[in-house]
Amino acid sequence: MNTLYLKSIDHRDEKRIAIYFEKNDETIRKLKNGFPSLRWSKTLSVWHIRTQRSSLADLFRIFKGNYWIDYSDLNPYIVQEYKNSKKETKITYQFSEATLSLIQKFQNHLKSKRYGDSTVKTYTEALKVFIKFYENKPIEEITNVDIIHFNNEYILKNKLSESYQNQMVNALKLFFQVIHNKIIIIELIERPRREKRLPNVLSKEEVKLILSSLVNIKHQTMLSLIYSCGLRSGELLSLKPNQIDSKRNVLLVKQSKGKKDRIVPLSNKTIEMLRKYYLMYRPTTYLFEGQTVGERYDERSLQRVIKKAVSLAKINKPVTLHWLRHSYATHLLEAGTDIRYIQEILGHNSTRTTEIYTHVSTRNLQQIKSPFDDL
Repeated sequence: MNTLYLKSIDHRDEKRIAIYFEKNDETIRKLKNGFPSLRWSKTLSVWHIRTQRSSLADLFRIFKGNYWIDYSDLNPYIVQEYKNSKKETKITYQFSEATLSLIQKFQNHLKSKRYGDSTVKTYTEALKVFIKFYENKPIEEITNVDIIHFNNEYILKNKLSESYQNQMVNALKLFFQVIHNKIIIIELIERPRREKRLPNVLSKEEVKLILSSLVNIKHQTMLSLIYSCGLRSGELLSLKPNQIDSKRNVLLVKQSKGKKDRIVPLSNKTIEMLRKYYLMYRPTTYLFEGQTVGERYDERSLQRVIKKAVSLAKINKPVTLHWLRHSYATHLLEAGTDIRYIQEILGHNSTRTTEIYTHVSTRNLQQIKSPFDDL
């Protein structure tokens, strides 16, 4: 996922919000379309917008679903204003008892099928928005034509994200199939084409700089484990001490994405680091706990750890935690590891997902001789 780093700055005696991101035309286009106050600073080498109450809300509205927005360096007053405005503008819908019963039935179905809490919430909210849009039309009379109309007149007209559009289509398809036994032909609905983006990869030297920049052993161990095992951040934070098998040199990742368990190899160097960390912190419930004993480490705090490490390492790239996972997979591939093993280690359903790393691996590219050398 792309990342936007926000920071409060003073530029030419004006309060502005600086926006740092990995340069790409799509992000710049969205910023230009969404913010008339957008300016480029040559001296600071950064895009920036005017500081106003709606700025943070507009950023979330425009980039929600496809971007991680880190506002930890924003003026706290701006953040508080944003949170207050969210409370003020929170939408509540009034539905009939019959409609509420259908929504609850849909929710129960999702839970019985063991969908994740976030998916249940997302699909339920999407369904409420759709029902509200057609509040004067009985649900049983809804057809494919109505869903196409909703897609054009609500989602596209309001320039909502591609991710939101896909979530809405998935939610409606499932709702009508389960609750009304009606097939929604999704091929008739204009779905956004998925962007084909290459994963962001660091060199081994850059990874070493990042990991060695931290003095705090907990922070260093967390980032090292993400890289050395190719973990997602949520998988790291959900780990418990008994998931480490030092005798077999493996880590058991439980109920990760797709409700799957998998085994990941642990290097001797990683095991030694974990032992040192364990003796110092003595975690109880989770392997990495926050300030309160028994509670897992906060994800936003972990985001701040990687940001601090990158800054200390003096790496001028918008590195995120997921870059470490991408880098691990690419470095394995460059070392000659079979792609099927990498697929299993990362927890991908298909090698097609894992094959994206072949496009960023330099193992074969470095063997290609440029014709320029013969000129």
